[in-house]
Amino acid sequence: MPEDSLITDPNGGMPRLREIMRRLRDPKTGCPWDIEQTFATIAPYTIEEAYEVADAIEREAWDELKGELGDLLFQSVFHSQMAEEAGMFTFEDVVDTMSDKMVARHPHVFGADSNAKSARQQTIDWEETKATERAAKAQTGALEGVAVGLPALLRAVKLQKRAARVGFDWPETEQVLDKIAEECAELREAHASGDKTHTEEELGDLLFVMANLARHLDIDPEAALRGANAKFSRRFKGVENALEAMGKRPEQSDLAEMDALWDAEKRRERQS
Repeated sequence: MPEDSLITDPNGGMPRLREIMRRLRDPKTGCPWDIEQTFATIAPYTIEEAYEVADAIEREAWDELKGELGDLLFQSVFHSQMAEEAGMFTFEDVVDTMSDKMVARHPHVFGADSNAKSARQQTIDWEETKATERAAKAQTGALEGVAVGLPALLRAVKLQKRAARVGFDWPETEQVLDKIAEECAELREAHASGDKTHTEEELGDLLFVMANLARHLDIDPEAALRGANAKFSRRFKGVENALEAMGKRPEQSDLAEMDALWDAEKRRERQS
């Protein structure tokens, strides 16, 4: 069959991938797992694949990046296939929509606007164009259109940026730091009260203000936290290695010993 030769063609490109997806979803001969999936069940995998792309870039694992980008592309093909089956839109519609959007949002490249602009000015123009697009969709509120499904830390920054554009923002970073101290005090009070719900609320407030501080410092909080995670993992591995050299495992140690080994690992890192 022609489609079989396409599926086995190592140079089949996008047509090959789309035919593979169509066959996986075939209600009679496809894969039972793929057939039963929905937009809702696939969405978590889409998010996971996006993070794996970011992880490969963070680790500069360039040999892995091709595969991770392929996994993410497959998610778009999967969603598009389900949409086509439901009569909603096709993969071509997705591609055309993105192409139209990029052309419309880059008049300095594809239109009559001058491209002699700074990256900052182009970012401002981009946001103005997006605001116009939201208005066309009757999204009049400043915070409308910020996806609810975004990771909470990322969504916090996006909400704050939107509010800042209409003037709802602290003018000085020191005011954000003062707010962090205030939220820390409120978290202590909530914890002391034993009210778990109130404590969770106050912790959320503190995290939200920390995201705001990152925005004021022009630091990506996701990147900062990923860096902290990597540092913690690296140093704790150093503690485990030191314990192994002593013939011990972490569960055979105690906090005082592991804390001393942690400090030693920090000193080793700084010296190197």
